[in-house]
Amino acid sequence: MNEDISSLADYPNSFWKRFKVTAGDLDGFHHVNNAVYLKWMDATVWEHTRHVGLTEQACLDLNRGMAAVRHEIDYLSSAFLDDEIVVYNWLSVNDERLRCSRLFQMIRLGDSRTILRARSDYVCTNLTTGRPTRMPNEFKTGYKVTIPRSG
Repeated sequence: MNEDISSLADYPNSFWKRFKVTAGDLDGFHHVNNAVYLKWMDATVWEHTRHVGLTEQACLDLNRGMAAVRHEIDYLSSAFLDDEIVVYNWLSVNDERLRCSRLFQMIRLGDSRTILRARSDYVCTNLTTGRPTRMPNEFKTGYKVTIPRSG
């Protein structure tokens, strides 16, 4: 099934995480609240970050982290109670100095429909001061671009 899930994504080489919609994810209209989608994107980023060896402790030891500075989200359809959702993400930019960007796609597994596409931009920060700073080598190698630039 994992191979089938990967093949649903817009691009190869995704890192993905699966979610099941719970009652706590729903808003007053009985569909997933828009803030929950951002929460799922963030959880997927953290899981990917750990997967490449940049655990919270590793980042604390380096005194560096990637801080979100912008999210662009296109909500294409809704998710409902008990839907299974896959959040795919790809690193689309890493300037190996300060900035990274990720692309996201969410698919509702019940009908293989894309329900969201997004892009998030990040800046490397000093965790003590909160100021932007050059990324360490670990970020340059850990956050490899996994999707070719269009051109």
